[in-house]
Amino acid sequence: MTSIGAERKSALDAVAVVSLVACCALWGLNQVAAKLALAEVPPLAQAALRSLGAAMLVFGWSAWRGVPLWRRDGTLPGGLLAGALFAAEFGCIFVGLQFTTASRMAVFIYLAPFVVALGMPFIARAERLSAVQLAGLAAAFGGVALAFVEGFTQPSAGARQWFGDALGVTAALLWGATTLAVRGTALSQASAEKTLLYQLAVSGVLLAVASSLVGEAWPARVSGFVVGLLAFQTVIVTFASYLLWFWLIRHYPATRLSAFTLLTPVFGLLSGALLLGEPVTARLLVALVAVALGIYVVNRPARR
Repeated sequence: MTSIGAERKSALDAVAVVSLVACCALWGLNQVAAKLALAEVPPLAQAALRSLGAAMLVFGWSAWRGVPLWRRDGTLPGGLLAGALFAAEFGCIFVGLQFTTASRMAVFIYLAPFVVALGMPFIARAERLSAVQLAGLAAAFGGVALAFVEGFTQPSAGARQWFGDALGVTAALLWGATTLAVRGTALSQASAEKTLLYQLAVSGVLLAVASSLVGEAWPARVSGFVVGLLAFQTVIVTFASYLLWFWLIRHYPATRLSAFTLLTPVFGLLSGALLLGEPVTARLLVALVAVALGIYVVNRPARR
């Protein structure tokens, strides 16, 4: 993976598009897996196990592929920053879900592409989006909001719903900041394996500490079904798909990549419909079209 396409490309090609759609589908399915596993494994502990397990896989993969991980290349500050941001993002999400609904959280989290779109011009002016592309990004976000409108407009989740919503917005800022940290530091020249290992190792430790501090009870025994869910989250999502994501960030425009992440919550709803028997409404289909159209506008070739 580290030897393919070493140059940075100015637009997304077929490889990037197929990879992004696959990642978004897996991330949407991961929402269902995490929700089901919560019955036996608490959220911060689940996130910590996922990160630490995937970190060991990245280490083994790198050793097998001969990817240098310990070379002094100036990536340590950026790696520690990205890992801390990653841990804080998931901490905000899991804590916030105790005070607000999952639907509201999903809408707030996917403000992250706007953070990347606004911040990337300060790092790489070539990735500045035009007014039309920003409108496309807004249309895609509107599709996400439409998909979740029923849960978003339900009665208040409680007196402290505002706190959960604020944590959702904070998580979006942290997700966007993580992407900017990867592109704006020496990590932009590091291998995808090293970039991911920083994130997983640092976040795994921090999330485990946070789980202990809030008094989560780590399960002494879990069912085979939940073991399978954790294996899916660790091996397929956190190891394989995140490794692919960081390779994409290194080689393609981050603003255009981030626009595709708006497919994730829609895939999450589709996964819920297929696996949990949740209804597929006309609103969901319209939302999917809106997200796809917005992503097309953001990534369409510029006119000469």
